[in-house]
Amino acid sequence: MQGRALVFAICLGQIGNLLPHVVVPAVMAGHLIGPWGLSNGEAGLMAAAYAVGYMAAVPVLTALTDRYDARRILLVGSLASACATIGFGVFAQGLLSAALWWGLAGIGFAGAYMPGLRALTDRLDARDTSRSVTLYTSSFSLGVGLSFLVSQWVADGFGWRWSFIVTGIGPLLMVAVAAGMKPLPPPKPSGGLLDFRPVLHNRPTLGYILGYGAHCFELYGMRTWIVAFWGYVVARHAGEPLPSAMAVSVVVTLLAMPSSIWGNELSIRHGRHRAITWIQVASAAVAVAIGLLSGSSPWLLLVLVMVYAVTVPADSGSLTAGMSATADPRFRGVTMAMHSTVGFGLSALAGWLLGATLDAFGGAAQPASWTAAFVVLAAGVACGPLALRWSARGGGQAVSRR
Repeated sequence: MQGRALVFAICLGQIGNLLPHVVVPAVMAGHLIGPWGLSNGEAGLMAAAYAVGYMAAVPVLTALTDRYDARRILLVGSLASACATIGFGVFAQGLLSAALWWGLAGIGFAGAYMPGLRALTDRLDARDTSRSVTLYTSSFSLGVGLSFLVSQWVADGFGWRWSFIVTGIGPLLMVAVAAGMKPLPPPKPSGGLLDFRPVLHNRPTLGYILGYGAHCFELYGMRTWIVAFWGYVVARHAGEPLPSAMAVSVVVTLLAMPSSIWGNELSIRHGRHRAITWIQVASAAVAVAIGLLSGSSPWLLLVLVMVYAVTVPADSGSLTAGMSATADPRFRGVTMAMHSTVGFGLSALAGWLLGATLDAFGGAAQPASWTAAFVVLAAGVACGPLALRWSARGGGQAVSRR
């Protein structure tokens, strides 16, 4: 496979790999929190186990792409993701066992997402990289949208265990794609496996990595709790013909794909630093607006949530493309490892922190709790422009426009 066919195949495999991605957040409010007697904080910890597993494994698995063809790691990681997701559906009985299986699924995905990006970029001409990387990262959102849809539909119709079993089949699509790729000779390593010093000394790249962490904090905090938030809105305005939580969560994630592509085109026209800063400041403002108006008209909230669905992911492709463009080619694997470690580490923090915030302010049925939760999201993403500003002082702005 070469060129467009390769990009299409890897993006399709990526969608399969993402089919299990939000099955826990999608089903926990309606099927797990009550029956298992979980608090919001415990539910947040359970959902965060995926990001914790990812964060623990991604430094090693992605750095290995500096030593082995990323295709091999992609194949094994996708297979592990499928097995762990199905294992959750068959064996999970409560918080501890669920967190264990979900953490294992996160470890599998750590061998699939960034190694998939490396497998793609290693097989492309440098001129094709920016838009191809954006297509890859934006297909993430299409996969997550399908994950919300399939997870909730299967859980409502056949029980939550089947939602894990069915979505667990998805990563096998990437297994088939990876098996069909042309093997490449292994790269020549240029340092220790987990030697992050070259990345820490690359200030322009580090700015994108820290900005990506702020983006992931907001993105995963929102995706972990969007079903519960809209469930709160529907319950508070019982009797009004509002869209279901399933419909809102699916539309929110599907909007992310064109949003990410649009954000990257904005970066190409105006410069990455400037465009990312605009997007992240706007997203923080929308989050604050949703929080302050959490007890108001559900139709106004619906409009704001749809706007938020555009602002939250719009910087994703630009941040990852900026990281890839400014990384030293000799250390691309370890750079991607740090990128993902920071991003998913803050993702795990967001899932738990929002749940703990809801508990601290009276529970998920209180408007004040959601006000506090969305202010937390806004504060997180507002750190992104600060990171880019810091990196620009070391020459990062000039590099970021390439």
